[in-house]
Amino acid sequence: MPLTAPLTDPRWLAHRYDAQADAVHFVSADRAARSSATFLTDEFLPGAAEPIVIPRSDALPQAASGNAVHFIFHSAYCCSTLLARVLDRPGVASTLKEPVILNDLVGWRHRGGAPARIGEVLDSTLHLLTRPFEAGEATIIKPSNVVNALAPAMLALRPDAKAVLLYAPLRVFLTSIARKGMWGRLWVRDLLTKQLADGMVDLGFEPTDYLRLTDIQAAAVGWIAQADLFARLVGQFPERVRTLNSETLLAEPAVAVAALTALYKLPLMARDVEAIARGGEFARNAKDGSAYAATDRVREQDDGAKLHADEVDKVVVWAEAVAVNAGVALEPSAPLLG
Repeated sequence: MPLTAPLTDPRWLAHRYDAQADAVHFVSADRAARSSATFLTDEFLPGAAEPIVIPRSDALPQAASGNAVHFIFHSAYCCSTLLARVLDRPGVASTLKEPVILNDLVGWRHRGGAPARIGEVLDSTLHLLTRPFEAGEATIIKPSNVVNALAPAMLALRPDAKAVLLYAPLRVFLTSIARKGMWGRLWVRDLLTKQLADGMVDLGFEPTDYLRLTDIQAAAVGWIAQADLFARLVGQFPERVRTLNSETLLAEPAVAVAALTALYKLPLMARDVEAIARGGEFARNAKDGSAYAATDRVREQDDGAKLHADEVDKVVVWAEAVAVNAGVALEPSAPLLG
């Protein structure tokens, strides 16, 4: 592959970071490819098998400065992919759904990367990611929730950026994990491992206590850790951060999208917001595009609640006590829809 690429062309997506070589892997992914991809991972990007590799020091001067950047930080299983899809509008905003390069920085951090060095590369990464397809477009980045520990740094590096902190209520989240079976339970344990490595969990437990938790208790601990982080983000960036409940988003899509438009200062008219709220995205599964109405979500939640009621009920009571003891609010402040 050639050493350089026309990085003024925004279709070249900053996809991976090689810390040892201090190089960035770029893949060809135009707007249509990014829009159709569930996430910006190898699985969904056809061009990922043929990246071009450019030293970071060479890539930065080639990449034109981006426009405004904003963020969707989330707790997972909370309609964040749906939200990213509906905000992706040519001439208004280009959304990035879980770019892997940010996960690479988290992995580097867990391997002992120097914080100052990671901060420098994070700044470069945000610069490379925020190259709009059209002049005046904002870039809205929805990182994977394993990247949440870097949220304070990202907001500090971009003082004009706004962020919505999207979350599913505790019971809804736990029920989602329970009904996903073994894979959901493995995922929350993997997430908790990463949160512990990031120093996000401070609930008064001894390290070995986490090994004694059930899978759903581990899910609750991870949820509380993220609620604690969200509360700290609200406190640190009170004018720039708002919280949003996933069930509120689904119940009041037009109101939520209008509020997000105001928060991000997107050039959308009221009729555009109404069109988005009435559009097909809210009637499809954001992951695979299949028909999926709000009634389907309610039915799945009800079925899951019935099947796993005993376990979830007990863990909710336990988690509420843990959160109170740790001083973590289960309902975060600064709601987008106040």
